[in-house]
Amino acid sequence: MPPIIDLNKCIKCGQCVDICTEDVFYGSKEGEVPTVTYPKECVHFSGCVYVCPVPGAIRLRFPLPILLVYKPE
Repeated sequence: MPPIIDLNKCIKCGQCVDICTEDVFYGSKEGEVPTVTYPKECVHFSGCVYVCPVPGAIRLRFPLPILLVYKPE
């Protein structure tokens, strides 16, 4: 499942675009809210969530197979 960006909280810094190793945000323009271009490419390593300076501006929805083995800290 793709990252979810809260449009009201996003400050358009682009850090999530820069950290993503899978180019999920490919084609996003600097100074604009990032676009989730390739949602199925997301590998859920949460780099975009951790690098975001605004808590809650971006979150991941984990697919069911990952949730079955996922244990939150």
